[in-house]
Amino acid sequence: MAGQIPPQFIDDLLTRVDITDVIDARVPLKKAGKNLQACCPFHNEKTPSFTVSPEKQFYHCFGCGAHGTAIGFLMEYDQMSFPEAIHELAESVGMTVPTTKSLAPNPAKQNLYDLLDKVSQYYVHQLQTHPKRDEFVAYLKRRGLSANTVDHFNIGMAPDGWDNVLKTFGSNQQAIKQLTEAGLLSSNDKGRTYDRFRNRVMFPICDRRGRVIGFGGRVLDDSTPKYLNSPETPVFHKGHELYGLYRARKANRQLSRIVIVEGYMDVIALAEKGITNAVATLGTATTPEHLKQLQRSAPEVVFCFDGDRAGREAAWRAAENALPMLGGNHQLKFMFLPDGEDPDTLVKQQGAEAFNGLVEQAKSYSDFFFESLESRVDIDSMDGRARLVEVARPYLRHIPTGVYREMFEQRLAERAQTSTSVLHKHLEKAPTPQIEVKKAAPTSSGISPIRMAITILLQHPELHASVGEFDKISALSRAGVSVLVELLETLHQQPHLNTAALLERARDTEHGEHLKKLAIQTLDLSPEALQHELVGVVEQLQEEALELRHEFLMAKGLSQLTEQERQEIQQLASRMKR
Repeated sequence: MAGQIPPQFIDDLLTRVDITDVIDARVPLKKAGKNLQACCPFHNEKTPSFTVSPEKQFYHCFGCGAHGTAIGFLMEYDQMSFPEAIHELAESVGMTVPTTKSLAPNPAKQNLYDLLDKVSQYYVHQLQTHPKRDEFVAYLKRRGLSANTVDHFNIGMAPDGWDNVLKTFGSNQQAIKQLTEAGLLSSNDKGRTYDRFRNRVMFPICDRRGRVIGFGGRVLDDSTPKYLNSPETPVFHKGHELYGLYRARKANRQLSRIVIVEGYMDVIALAEKGITNAVATLGTATTPEHLKQLQRSAPEVVFCFDGDRAGREAAWRAAENALPMLGGNHQLKFMFLPDGEDPDTLVKQQGAEAFNGLVEQAKSYSDFFFESLESRVDIDSMDGRARLVEVARPYLRHIPTGVYREMFEQRLAERAQTSTSVLHKHLEKAPTPQIEVKKAAPTSSGISPIRMAITILLQHPELHASVGEFDKISALSRAGVSVLVELLETLHQQPHLNTAALLERARDTEHGEHLKKLAIQTLDLSPEALQHELVGVVEQLQEEALELRHEFLMAKGLSQLTEQERQEIQQLASRMKR
């Protein structure tokens, strides 16, 4: 939910903040009936499908599915953490966030961010003033980088020497400890401490908010290691970070496509030629965490690999990691460069137009997937086609159920020259589990009663006041009952809560995302009809719970009942007659 921030504070904050002001300051909104709309800031579109509801204090995009409250918008659009979004909104309306240890920014991490930023400035200053800077400047010029590009990426130099950073920033033991935690110092077996980066061109690595979290250093000659990255630290996790993503987002407020390449110099060389949508992994294969960040940033991701065997193997690892994320509104593609070329060399020799042409010709995920699998079998023989199904089976299980998976399976059946029914039988496709529940009368809209009641409460919290007794329904083992009870109890205790506040209370719970979807579901009924539906559902559930309790007590037999249970049976019988 809200971590350690008191829910009552968030409730109060969301009653004072107007989501339309928050979003309109970043994405201009236009009136559209009782709501407001704009082109979605989270995916590329020409016709507005992004709507903001002042009544619900909620935004939703019908194109890409993005949705949330004012807090969620700041987290997604401005790349803020949850506490940072709370502080930002509170400051905008003159509120002070309760100060606790858990709420305050982590001092240790903040110190590391500050230190890394100072060291980054130090490396830049060295490139500008050091007596031996000429060798580094000449190297960057040979790589085709202009002074503007060097400045734009804050490229610097770590002078030769064992203790330049240590002497400059390690004035005491506490400072030395921080330098070590930041990954800027190393120690040998004899206990000697020295600078990790020496005699290297330095590339600061920034997180999504532009804070320096680590460095990559490249030697000027052919010595090894050619590239050296910061180690894992409290603020740097290479499996989560992408070099250049912050600058790509800054250069392209609405990224329609991201190209993921291998290294820093590829990203920088492409930017030099005006291609500003490239990012790079940091010496690791593309991870699921990388993919999640990329899919949040652009609707299309193109993997760029060398055309050799190593490049193909790296592409396949990326394809495997992407399986659970297939479908929806995102596209994954693969492009392979000619032998002996990388983005750096190709864009210098042939120009941006040639590189972008290769990007346009990138293979779809499905084309690359089936080409890769078919290269392992003899697709022209029956045995080979049967083997293709066997090879594909473990991968298909990771693709989310939906239209994309069905089309994927259809294509597999076509390639194997069989039918989808035979294929499904062979894949042992598990049937959708059916939950057996007591039959309840459907609502007038056809939605299941409990789902309808939850939806009404989320969208019209004020209607909770019309609900009567609901003290027994928590005993029912029905899907959604616990959520309904929690909503009713919350609103009886805090009757002023709006839709946004209810959703924020459910943040990070197992049903939080489901409630967001219900909050945008269309309810084509008048307020009077919605009130009637809500009251009717709760009364029906309460009656069912009373009958269930009565049956349980009667089944025990009168001789086995306590005096208190005998009185309860009389009370239940009386209540059920009403």
